[in-house]
Amino acid sequence: MKTIKTIITLACAAVLISGCGGTANILSTPIENIDTSPLKVSELTEAEKHNWGHLDLVKDTIPGMSVDKAYAELIKKRKGKKVLVAVIDSGIDIDHEDLDDVIWTNKDEIPNNNIDDDKNGYVDDIHGWNFLGKGYDEQLELVRILVKGDKNSPDYERAKAEYDEEYTKWLDRKTQYDQIYEQIKNADATLAKHLGKKDYTKEEVNAIKTEDEVLSRSIQIAQYMFSNDMDSMADALKEIGSSLESINDRLNSNLNKELKGRVTGDDPDDMSTKYYGDGNVKPVKKSESHGTHVAGIIAAERNNGLGANGVANNVEIMSIRTVPNGDEYDKDVALAIRYAVDNGAKVINGSFGKSYSPHSDWVRDAISYASEKDVLFVHAAGNDSKDVDTEPNFPDDNINGKEISDTYIRVGALGPKYGSNMVASFSNYGKQNVDVFAPGASVYSTTPENEYDTKGGTSMAAPGVAGVAALIRSYYPTLSAAQVKQVIMKSGLAINRKVIVGGDTEDVRPFADLTKSSRMVNAYNALIMAAKIAAK
Repeated sequence: MKTIKTIITLACAAVLISGCGGTANILSTPIENIDTSPLKVSELTEAEKHNWGHLDLVKDTIPGMSVDKAYAELIKKRKGKKVLVAVIDSGIDIDHEDLDDVIWTNKDEIPNNNIDDDKNGYVDDIHGWNFLGKGYDEQLELVRILVKGDKNSPDYERAKAEYDEEYTKWLDRKTQYDQIYEQIKNADATLAKHLGKKDYTKEEVNAIKTEDEVLSRSIQIAQYMFSNDMDSMADALKEIGSSLESINDRLNSNLNKELKGRVTGDDPDDMSTKYYGDGNVKPVKKSESHGTHVAGIIAAERNNGLGANGVANNVEIMSIRTVPNGDEYDKDVALAIRYAVDNGAKVINGSFGKSYSPHSDWVRDAISYASEKDVLFVHAAGNDSKDVDTEPNFPDDNINGKEISDTYIRVGALGPKYGSNMVASFSNYGKQNVDVFAPGASVYSTTPENEYDTKGGTSMAAPGVAGVAALIRSYYPTLSAAQVKQVIMKSGLAINRKVIVGGDTEDVRPFADLTKSSRMVNAYNALIMAAKIAAK
C-alpha cells in the first residue's frame, strides 16, 4: 500500500492536470565494496515484488536481507529449536491459511472453561491476550492530553499547538481528496462512455484521438495514474477511496475530542488493575489487518504453495492485541510486554509508536524487564520522516540518551531499489536511536480471511528483523538476546553511499548518518556471525 504522502503527491498532480488549484559474505567479500553492486534498472517482476525483502543485493541487485540465500546455503535441512515470537499489535487472524500452523497455544490453559487454569491472571488465554476487549477506535495521545485539561502537564502546550495544526491539516486534506476522488471518478466515467465499456485498458486510452476538452483532460488524468503504477482507473479510485477512509478515521476518531473509547472498564492511568480484556486475539474488523500482516512477515509458512513466505521457520506466534485504530495506551503496552516475557516469548515485535507517552516509565520498565529476562524487543522506528534523536518517538529505551536495555532494537525502513532512493521516504531515522534498516516499503504478506496484500511502513521492517532474530535464536540458542542484537547490528551490510532522506531530494546525506550501525540487516551474514560466536 502506498503511504498517504505518496498518494497526495500522485493525486495532487491529477487535480492539477484537470485544472484545479547477493549480499556480501562477511568471510569473503569486503563489505566496503558494496557500492560496486549493480543497480536494478528494470522493474521488479511480480515474483520479486512479493519476495523482495528475502532477496540478495549482489545476486538480485535488490536490497533484501538474503533470507533465501541463508536457507539455501546455511540452514538447508538443519533442525532448529522452536522459538516463541510475541506480536504486540492489532490482533492476528489465527485461522489464516498461511499462519494457522504457527500460532502459539498455551498448553497449560483449558479452552473456554472460564477458568484461569495456569493461574497467570488471564482467563482462557489460549493464543495470547486481548488488552483492548471489543475496543477499536481510539484517540491520539495528544488528544487525550488535551481532554484531561491538565495545563500543568509538560506536554499540554505542545499537544495543543500540534492538535490545531493536525486538525487543520487533515480537514484540508479531506477537502483535497474529495475533489481528487470526484476528478478521477468523472474522468473514469467519461472514458468508459467514450469507449463503451468500463474495463478499458491503458492501450485503449492512449489510442484515443480527440479535440474534445473534457475527454482530453480525462485522458491526461488516466495516463498520469497509469504512470504511477495504477493498472486501471478502478485501482486509482480504490486507492484514493482507501486514503479517504483513513482521513475520515483521523478526523472522526483519532482527532475527535468527544470520542468515547476505552471499553475495557479499567483506568489506563492506574497500573494496579492488570487483568482486563479477554482471550480473543483476533481483530474485531477485517480492515484491522495490521497485526496479521506483521505476523506473516515473521512467520508465514514457508514454501507451502500459498501467498507469502515468512522470514523464520521453527517459530510460534503469540498474538497480543494492544494496538487500536488510534494511539495505544502505555499501560496496555507495558502489560503486553510483561505478558509476552512471562509466557515464554524470546522475541517481541512492536510495530507501533507515538509522539507522546504520559506513562513512558511504565513501558521502559517493561522493556528493561524483558532485557533482564533475556528477551529481544524489536520496535518500528516510525513513519514521520523525522529524526528520532531530536523528536520523540515512543516506546524508547533511553532516558536523556542513556540506554536502559541492551536488547531493544529500533528499525528503519528500506525500499526495494538499491541506490539514492533506497531509504523509504516515510521512515524515521536517527544516528543514535535507530539501530538498523530493513525492507519496509511495499512488503507483501498475509491479511485477514486468507487474503494477502502489500503494505509499507517501518511496521513492516521491524518484523523482518524479528524474523532474523528468531532464526538466530532457533539455530544458535546459546546466544543471549544482547548477543543477538549485536549480531544483527554488526553483520549487516554497511552502505557507503549518500541517500535521500524523508523523500526530500534537497536533503541528501550519507546513509551512515541515519542509523547507529550504518547497516542494513542481512540474515545470511547474521547466521554466519552467530555461528562464529556460538563456536567460541
